[in-house]
Amino acid sequence: MPAALVIDGHPDPQSLTAAIAQRYAAGHPDAQVLALRDLDFDPHLRFGYRARMTLEPDLVSAKDALHDAQRIIVASPLWWGSVPALLKGFFDRSFLPQQEYRYSSLGLPVGLIPADRARLFLLADTPWFFLPFTGLPVQTQVARNTLKLSGVRSVRTHRMLGVKDASPAKISRWLDRAEQLGADDGRRDHSIRPATAKALVGR
Repeated sequence: MPAALVIDGHPDPQSLTAAIAQRYAAGHPDAQVLALRDLDFDPHLRFGYRARMTLEPDLVSAKDALHDAQRIIVASPLWWGSVPALLKGFFDRSFLPQQEYRYSSLGLPVGLIPADRARLFLLADTPWFFLPFTGLPVQTQVARNTLKLSGVRSVRTHRMLGVKDASPAKISRWLDRAEQLGADDGRRDHSIRPATAKALVGR
């Protein structure tokens, strides 16, 4: 299984977000891309936590990869101050009590995901000077309230802003940067097995 699991949370395979995920994986010698749009699963947590939904085969495979990875990468656009419903639905269905996290006797969260490092790529049309005024809720939601709560110790966020007005040269720099980060992480990650980046697709 992969040293780095790259979660592509964009519904469009031709998006810049998808390209960022692929370029990171191209740089890392042992990365696996999990393109959520290719998975067959119900993104709705239909009973809340009152009753457990049966996991679809694609989610079972995704959770196995999640628990085998040493590092987790999430690539997502920023829509209305949050992530796409596809990515939120994946978190809702896949990050479950007693599997990805539990609560201690004091009511404090205890993470159960083995990976201790993560990167969050956020892409937005929002200009850099305006984003701080939003309070960065998505960074709190994904980095702290999802990944860190589930056991990931360190989450680094990379913001790519002003996408709609970005020049081809700037987009090229972003893509090169993602690939370089993948290569850097590949050198740092231990127990790397020689493999090419491959996609985990649904049925």
